[in-house]
Amino acid sequence: MQIFVRGPANLLAFNVEKDDTLQDVYEYIAQESGCVLNDIVLSLHGAPLNNEQLFEEFNLVPGSTIDAHVKVLGGKTHGRLNNAGKVKNATPKVAPTEKPKKKTGRARRREQYAHRFANKVVSPSGDRRGPNSNY
Repeated sequence: MQIFVRGPANLLAFNVEKDDTLQDVYEYIAQESGCVLNDIVLSLHGAPLNNEQLFEEFNLVPGSTIDAHVKVLGGKTHGRLNNAGKVKNATPKVAPTEKPKKKTGRARRREQYAHRFANKVVSPSGDRRGPNSNY
């Protein structure tokens, strides 16, 4: 019977018998595509297939299509679910530093006065300008 193997680039036709194993298909795909035999993954209806299984176990009809994929080297990806909520543990500890105390009382009022009135630029027309004025 003839089955089809949908590869990454094209559709391959393959004649199989009932007593053939998937290893024959793996070797055929590796030969046709030039991929390494261990990097190929076959799946039927989304389920991966074992290369020791016989074709009669799958109940394939003539003209069935098997998907062939090449394994992709993976690595860390941003936003993986198994790392969710673990930012606190990954953040390095920083020793706390002392912050300067805020001024209170007379010192605070003096600072307010200097900020509001003493550092103001007065224009010749009498308008008050802000401390960042370049007038």
